[in-house]
Amino acid sequence: MSGSRANRARAEPCRQMASVRLTAICMVCLWPVLALPAPPSATWEQLSPEEREVLRPFEHRWSELSPERQERLRRNAARWQKMSPEEREQARERISRWRQMSPEERAKIRERYQNFRHLPPEEQKRLRESRNWYKNLPPGERDRLRERWRSMTPEQRREFRERGRPSERRGGTIDGAQRRERDR
Repeated sequence: MSGSRANRARAEPCRQMASVRLTAICMVCLWPVLALPAPPSATWEQLSPEEREVLRPFEHRWSELSPERQERLRRNAARWQKMSPEEREQARERISRWRQMSPEERAKIRERYQNFRHLPPEEQKRLRESRNWYKNLPPGERDRLRERWRSMTPEQRREFRERGRPSERRGGTIDGAQRRERDR
């Protein structure tokens, strides 16, 4: 017994030293990442004329924004400049709808987006395809589907999601039962 106690007593300083070494190695390895400077902030005058045009709503408070926020806004401005007139109009409409939402609605959308981002890529792809399928339906068909969805119980909605949209089940064709449902 005294031999094992002596062995443990000798091993303890070695374990402590190993722990100190491991901590030191981690700090050395992480130092470059932790010491990275924040992106440099740009003065309003340093922005290109195109950037200033897009970012005009931020002109008066530009110098108060963090460098990270400035950089994010500049990236978005570059994206805006690459958009077609139709894409810009769609973006304006989305921005307008966003501004009209209550804080609760916005929070719910942010939560849904975060949940979406944590899905596997193949599930994200499936959901995007489903959304595009829905968007490409004629307005009357979308209205009928929306109404049908609202009338479903939570259990029916779950079953509907599990079955998939019609094009996934039948190659995009509408069978007699679907036609009767649609024509009701």
